[in-house]
Amino acid sequence: MWLRRALYRQFVLASRTQDTLARRLTPAGRLAAGVLVGAMVFGPNTRLTVSYQVFAFAMTLLVLAAVLTLRGPRGLELRRRLPRFASVGEPLTYRVLVRNPTATARAGLSLLEELEDPRPDFATFVAAREPDEARRNWFDRKVAYHRWAWLVDQRRRLDVAEHALPTLPAGGGVEIRVTATPRRRGRARFRALSVARRDPLGLVRALRWQAQPDTLVVLPRRYPLPPVDVPGTRRYQPGGITLASSVGESEEFLSLREYRPGDPLKRIHWRSWARARKPIVREHQDEFFVRHGLVLDTFVATPTATFEDAVSVAASFAAGVRAEDSLLDLMFVGAQAYVFTAGRGVGHVERMLEVLAEVGPCHERDFGALHRLVVERHTVLSGLVCVLVAWDDARRALVDHLRALGVPCLMLLVSEDARLDAELAAAGVRRLAPGRIAEDLARL
Repeated sequence: MWLRRALYRQFVLASRTQDTLARRLTPAGRLAAGVLVGAMVFGPNTRLTVSYQVFAFAMTLLVLAAVLTLRGPRGLELRRRLPRFASVGEPLTYRVLVRNPTATARAGLSLLEELEDPRPDFATFVAAREPDEARRNWFDRKVAYHRWAWLVDQRRRLDVAEHALPTLPAGGGVEIRVTATPRRRGRARFRALSVARRDPLGLVRALRWQAQPDTLVVLPRRYPLPPVDVPGTRRYQPGGITLASSVGESEEFLSLREYRPGDPLKRIHWRSWARARKPIVREHQDEFFVRHGLVLDTFVATPTATFEDAVSVAASFAAGVRAEDSLLDLMFVGAQAYVFTAGRGVGHVERMLEVLAEVGPCHERDFGALHRLVVERHTVLSGLVCVLVAWDDARRALVDHLRALGVPCLMLLVSEDARLDAELAAAGVRRLAPGRIAEDLARL
């Protein structure tokens, strides 16, 4: 453990140094730094080479540039305006208002975003397992640099480049459009905005940091779906009158009538009782409506690319639900079994996509928990869309059980293994190949 802790500290130190240099040095500054390191390596012997002169020149330039950028640009007011959501695979554009309340015009400035630190803590570093770790050699497993790099990459939600600011007039302001690239689903947390000014040599940036905490939900990638008709009919929903709202075949309230022994007290209409001087209850008509289930398999060891594709497939079906016609229940297992419902009068599809943006692998339970959840709810569901990430005895048992219960299902498996095609076809399961998800979905 002491070795792992020492390596972790070295990774953190190296990563922080790299990030600091990347933000402070311009492209020309990084070139000068590269020349400096090269001259230092090849020029120790001053009698055999003149590289030491290049070293001295590059060092002088960088030191001078650093001295000229000790003080960052001050006096500016910044305000970021984010949308509510972004989506993986779709460019994000938002606005930043920059105001110059000083009496001097400001030019030659740029804007940089300060995002949440992607470096994991020590406990996460020790507990995590990189997807390819089992195939790496003994040295790589002990040092665990690949694990570190994978964790940092997993936690980077957005890429935001430096944006040049136009000349800011005295006492005025401008609104600029900032373009970012969403890389991974989840919550992207913004810490601050930095205004940068390059030194006269163009090597080093002077930064002025302003706290601007904010959060943006990055939704999963979604694919266009063909018209998919999940089979199934309207089902009776026990206690579903309030839940149905206006998607059922009738309004929830039908009429008033006299009280009968056994009627629940919550249905008593107190005003009518006061007028008629005898117990009066509200009568409701049973509700029948279409209600589909969307089942996501979360039982993987690590968030692999296959799992991310499965989440994207589930998000595609969630986004394609017609809320005015039916309800959709999203079912998956994490620390516990979860069911989220979207449809008119019940919930919003955006909320379901937000849930999918943060769903992760389940390590606390086995696949049987999802099997039980689906079977318990099958009586109220018109049909099911199941998105699986593996094919084994547990998944076969779920498919066979649903078929025996007569539940109409669209079973999808995200897998690279083409050898399963014959068995999957016999079981009524369609395979979606990673890298060809859009094409395979279009053929449904």
